Amino acid sequence: MNNEKKYVAYVGTYTHGSSIGIHVYDIDNETRRLTERNVVPVHNSSYITKSRRGNYLYSIADEGVEVLKIEQDGGLTPINKVDIDGMRGCYLSTDVSGKFLFVGGYHDGKVTVVHTHRDGRLGSVLDGVFHQGLGSVAERSFRPHVSCVIPTPDDRYLVAVDNGIDQAKIYKVTPVTGKLHLYDILRFPLDSGPRLMCFSKDGRFAYVNCEILNQILVYSYNGDANPMFELVQRVTSIMDDKDVSSASCALKVSPSGKYLYTSSAGENTVGIFRIDQETGMLSKVLILPISGGYPKDIDVLPDEKTLIVLCHESNYMRFFTVDYEKGTLVMRGKQQYVETPNCIMISETPQSAGKTPGEQGES
Repeated sequence: MNNEKKYVAYVGTYTHGSSIGIHVYDIDNETRRLTERNVVPVHNSSYITKSRRGNYLYSIADEGVEVLKIEQDGGLTPINKVDIDGMRGCYLSTDVSGKFLFVGGYHDGKVTVVHTHRDGRLGSVLDGVFHQGLGSVAERSFRPHVSCVIPTPDDRYLVAVDNGIDQAKIYKVTPVTGKLHLYDILRFPLDSGPRLMCFSKDGRFAYVNCEILNQILVYSYNGDANPMFELVQRVTSIMDDKDVSSASCALKVSPSGKYLYTSSAGENTVGIFRIDQETGMLSKVLILPISGGYPKDIDVLPDEKTLIVLCHESNYMRFFTVDYEKGTLVMRGKQQYVETPNCIMISETPQSAGKTPGEQGES
C-alpha cells in the first residue's frame, strides 16, 4: 500500500440489534488494522456503493435509499433519503454520468431508477419494472428476485440479474427520462440461482456467481452492435462441489484486475481465482475455510495482500494475509467485533486522492 495515501473502510450493518448503521474505519497502512472512527445512523444498511467520482455514498435503507456526502477525510454526512415505491432493495449501482441510481429489489423482483441531483440529493423515482416469471425451486426460486443491477462497462445497457428465475434481463435506459426498455434476456442454467455479476477491468468479460450451483460462470462480453454474452467457462466455487447446503455469496474483482474473490456460506469458505488477462478465464489460487459463520461480503486492501471477510452470523470481521503463489490464507491478528455486518467497501479518501466535491455528471 502507498503509505502517503489514506484509506477508510465503510461497513454496512443491520440495525435490529445494537448497531445503528454504517461503521467508518480508518485504515493503518503499516499494520493493516482498522480503527473505528464513528457510526453513521442508517436503518439496516444492507448494501452500499459510491458515485462514479467518489463524492457520494449510497446505501440501502428501510426508507428506500439514503445518500451521504463523502467528506475530504472520508467521513460521511447524510444528505437525504427517498422511498423507492416498493419493498427493500438489495443492490445499488449508478450510470457513468451519475445521473441515475439503479436499485435491485430482491423481495419484490423490481428494478428501480432514481434521479440524482447536482447537489448530491436523491430525487424522484423515474421508472420501476417488476420482473415476471416462475422458477422451479420452492421457497427459494419460485418467483423473481432481482439480486444485482449493473451497467455494462460501455454504459450501453443495464443488466438485472434475477436470482429467482435464472435470468438476467438486459435493458436500454433512455438517457433523458431514465425509462427502462427490455432489450434482451440472458438465460442461466435451470436452478442455478445467479446472484451477482461483475466485469473484468477491461470490460471484456463478465463473471456471475450462482448460489445453488456454487459455480462461477465466465462470459465474454461485446456490446458493439448488440449485448453479446458468450459462456466460456464454469468454475466450482466451493471445496466440496457436492455440498448442497452451501450458497455462493460475495463476488469482487481485485483493484488490479488480476484476481477474482468469492465467498460461500454453509461451507464458510473464501475462494480466490487468478484472471487470465487475455482470455478472461479463471484458475484457482485457493478455496479455504475462514472459521466464521456466513461470510456475507469480502474486500481487499489496495495492496491485495490483506483480505477482509465479514462474518455476518458470527458478528465480526476477520483479516487474512494472502499468499497467491503458495495458495494460502493466514489469519492476521484477532477478529474485530461488528454486529451483523452486511457489506464492506475500501475507499481512498477524497483528500488523499486530490478530489474536491463534485456535482451531477462529476459525482
